[in-house]
Amino acid sequence: MSHGNKTLNNPDRRDFLKVSLGLALTSTGGVSLMSLAAAEASGTLNAYVQINVDGSITIYAPNPEVGQGVNTSLPMIVAEELDANWDEVVCEAAPIAQHYGMQFAGGSLSTPMRWDELRKVGATARTMLVQAAAQEWGVPQDALSTRSSMVLHAPTGRATHYKNLVSRASLLAVPAEGTVVLKTPDQYQLLGNRVVNASAEHIATGQPIFGIDAKAPGMVYASFVKCPAIGGVAKSANLEEIKALPGIIDAFLIEGTPGPYNFDIRESYATQSGVAIVAKDTWSAFKARASLDVNWDLSAASKDNTQDIEAQALKALADGKVEEEIERVGNVDDAFANAAITADATYSTDFVSHAQLEPQGVLVSAATGKVEVWTSSQTPVFITANLAKLLNVSPKEITVHQIRGGGGFGRRLSNEYVFEAALISRKVGAPVKLQWKREDDMAFDYFRAPTYYRLQGAVAQDGQLTGWKNLLAAASADGKKGNYGASYRPFDFPGKVIKNVLIEQSFVPSQTPTGAWRAPISNVYAFAEQSFIAELAHAAGQDHEAFLLNAIGHQGHIKEDDPASLNTKRAHAVITAATRAAGWGRELKEGRGLGLAFFLSHAGHIAEVAEVSVEGKSITVHDVWVAADVGQVINQSGLENQLQGSVIDGLSTLAAQSISVVNGAVVESNFDSYPLLRMPQSPRVHVDVLNSGYSPTGAGEPALPPLAPAVCNAVFNACGQRIRSLPISKEGFTVV
Repeated sequence: MSHGNKTLNNPDRRDFLKVSLGLALTSTGGVSLMSLAAAEASGTLNAYVQINVDGSITIYAPNPEVGQGVNTSLPMIVAEELDANWDEVVCEAAPIAQHYGMQFAGGSLSTPMRWDELRKVGATARTMLVQAAAQEWGVPQDALSTRSSMVLHAPTGRATHYKNLVSRASLLAVPAEGTVVLKTPDQYQLLGNRVVNASAEHIATGQPIFGIDAKAPGMVYASFVKCPAIGGVAKSANLEEIKALPGIIDAFLIEGTPGPYNFDIRESYATQSGVAIVAKDTWSAFKARASLDVNWDLSAASKDNTQDIEAQALKALADGKVEEEIERVGNVDDAFANAAITADATYSTDFVSHAQLEPQGVLVSAATGKVEVWTSSQTPVFITANLAKLLNVSPKEITVHQIRGGGGFGRRLSNEYVFEAALISRKVGAPVKLQWKREDDMAFDYFRAPTYYRLQGAVAQDGQLTGWKNLLAAASADGKKGNYGASYRPFDFPGKVIKNVLIEQSFVPSQTPTGAWRAPISNVYAFAEQSFIAELAHAAGQDHEAFLLNAIGHQGHIKEDDPASLNTKRAHAVITAATRAAGWGRELKEGRGLGLAFFLSHAGHIAEVAEVSVEGKSITVHDVWVAADVGQVINQSGLENQLQGSVIDGLSTLAAQSISVVNGAVVESNFDSYPLLRMPQSPRVHVDVLNSGYSPTGAGEPALPPLAPAVCNAVFNACGQRIRSLPISKEGFTVV
């Protein structure tokens, strides 16, 4: 199967347009045909589908690709409804354009937000091709069928390829949306199968397809040095000395904005102060940094120390300090007063970095009024407006190209590196490739916020979980609200399930920037909640699985009008599937244990069971069983890849990853001090996908939150020691 670039033999633009069928979304969200005239008037071929003279079918993926596989799965949705021959499909990244709507990758939303839209696109194209064939052959439309990029007329045996019908189809009126018939799941031929990622060959052979590979004629290279204490301002530097070094073109200060930066992906184009070094190549720019001597003004910089943040947070929890009530259900005081068993435990997690393998890099040409950007941003749709404000140019003069990213996990939601490169390009009058070092990426991340939970539970005489308290200490820059990802958001469980619930929080000062990190909030809260559920089950003398199922209950769909809400039937199904696959309850050798966890994250119902062995403080994670209900499966192999990758990422983070800050500066600088999981430490990951018949949810995040509690619960069952801090290295444990 080949899905590389296919091009016509030097066609002129008019000939190409004449044999292309383009479908785009209008500004109101309806499906419309991009006619020849409209395409030529727009000056671009911004379409979802192009059927070419050689029979190949180009399908554009509108959302950014950062390793989650949407460059393949989104075109698959169109191809299914189009009845396209997948061997003839070419998958391409769509241009950044208004008629593609919200082009971003985050929140596991790419698939669910595009599901209905892309089905309609494919079905509309198929309908118009069938109408064209009906006209050409003079037969009723309902006498025709489609298969593998062909329109068929069974009574006469006639058949023709889509490429032969494009010209006629492009002249037809677009069918009214209600008249286009979508397939039912039992009719799917492509969806649910295993399909090789469209970029697999290019990735395996090292082709230049990532943002870091972008090139433009006449470009120069830049490195941007910021204050180690986050938010410091560059007052002066030995610029003349730097300019005299080999390969250096220029060096200058960028004023920037004093103080720690905020995570704002929509309305922010602020840049930090620093020193730009422009060179003939990246190596010269990096080498010159070693000779750079900057006088930093630290008056507005962060003064954070992570040890102080943790100490203040734990004290606030121990003292029961409450500054905000988040959620109250029932009568918690009565539940605890009448409880047969109560428990009280504190859980904590540290700052962590995204640690995506491709450090931030971007190519920007802003030397003139016309601006061009090549980026692997997760939010390219927000770049144009902000860049227009920063450079004082019209948004119409800005073109943004989306390029595959080497990992994101939420880090590439922020575009500050794009704005840095734009300012440098404007100053030097040439296209600029700005490349961050790994150390830059580690020091100036939007970290996962540290969190601290004091959980209290009440179990009644009949063994029912009747009371739940959660007091959390959230890192806060202003003392009025938690930093991004630090606070708690009301979850369906426990608030909509347990009868008596009280969620409160306190604030701890912190200027260290935080942002979205794979499965925000869920990634830390799941560890505390699902570990504490196991604690309560143990205290009550009940089997963990039985206690968890009973706590979740049988209410069904908690919010009928919200497809992302908890469905207790789906929750029970994945918990049962995971425990059965793992052989829950079987006899294990001494020092070996099974641990269970369930969590609803980004509309995905996921249960995981981990099997571990513990020898002293050394933990081996042998197997992890994942049972997942993420609705309709698009690409089976892509889904399994995301679920397995989430487990590996979760285990890597659990083991030893922690960002520490001293006097506002990040201590860890590279993977020697911020270790990633190695292959010998990786468990066998078994995936069971349950098809519940619901619309698809995302899969890039939901399987990460249950991993940490599943492993830590298994450790307790293996050796009797409860882990309440992440990473587990803080409690002396090592994953081997």
